[in-house]
Amino acid sequence: MPRVAALLLAMLLATPVLAAAPPGASGADWPRASPGNAGLAADKLATLAADIRAGKFVKIGSVLIARHGRLVYEEYFDGGANTLRDTRSATKSITDILVGIAIDEGKLRGVDARVLELLPERAAKLQNRDARKDRISVEDFLTMSSPLECDDWNDASRGNEERMYLVEDWAQFVLDLPIRGRMRVGEDPPAAPFGRYFSYCTGGVFVLSEVLTRATGMRTDRYAQARLFDPLGIGNVSWVYSPLGVPQTGGGLRLSSPDLLKVAQLYLDGGRWNGHQIVSETWVRASTTPHAQIDEATNYGYLWWLKAFGPAGKTHPAFFMTGNGGNKVVAIPDLDMAVVITSTNYNTRGMHEQSERILDDYVLAAVE
Repeated sequence: MPRVAALLLAMLLATPVLAAAPPGASGADWPRASPGNAGLAADKLATLAADIRAGKFVKIGSVLIARHGRLVYEEYFDGGANTLRDTRSATKSITDILVGIAIDEGKLRGVDARVLELLPERAAKLQNRDARKDRISVEDFLTMSSPLECDDWNDASRGNEERMYLVEDWAQFVLDLPIRGRMRVGEDPPAAPFGRYFSYCTGGVFVLSEVLTRATGMRTDRYAQARLFDPLGIGNVSWVYSPLGVPQTGGGLRLSSPDLLKVAQLYLDGGRWNGHQIVSETWVRASTTPHAQIDEATNYGYLWWLKAFGPAGKTHPAFFMTGNGGNKVVAIPDLDMAVVITSTNYNTRGMHEQSERILDDYVLAAVE
């Protein structure tokens, strides 16, 4: 979240932590193994830590690796295991999990549920009315493909998140946006890969916070604590809230690095943690299946990014959470591996490329 968003976050992040971290929290509840026993070259990983400390990579907070459900690498370069990491838009993937849990529980009828039917008070005062708005579904916001003119990657977009943070009622701001238009060459529009046109929109994911509250009868942060974080043994979290007190499900949620690793492991294990099914395997598969295309190398699931990583000629398909600053929470199914890279390179050129170099040239290059 750049510029105005960063300023606003700094103010809002004075919000209280929901629960204190238990003594010895962090990676303490992870079973452990040595890199060698997990099939990773320890010398390659030692080189990674040395290169980060020597300044080859900048503003890296932590790198953690789990393989076969065991923590095999844990290094902190800024803060420690209990430090809450502001991974910005990585929060969006947490929102996907909460939607899945609500559907599993029968509280939300499915991804085809229409947003304005769930939020009739929003529909009653809608601006830029259009029948297409009535058909906006939960899936449209999960896949960043609603018809609303909302694009955080375009400074000129009327729905750019920077403009949302300047008003009090964020959800109404989003739903009031006009319908998006696209110029094209030729009379016939090109077909969208997977049938959806991707347009990165934090505001739409924020609206899902109100949808979840309406569907579950619980404020989203409290629902998350009860249905997701408590079962994962996560007690130390900090949310951002809108001016109207709505939890921001589009970014800014702070978790520790070991707890972020738990989220990736949860999805690697088909929604199970310590033998307990937290979210259904059906939902995990749906969330990590392509529903829209971002570019030739990257697809999008339900608020999860899909891309292959690794050294040339040895890449591995992955699904991952990502956020401003170069933050990555990555699951690599064919290696049964989860990786967390936290970083504070906010709003800088090459922030994501730096984290991906760590992933490609050190972590995955260490696989024996």
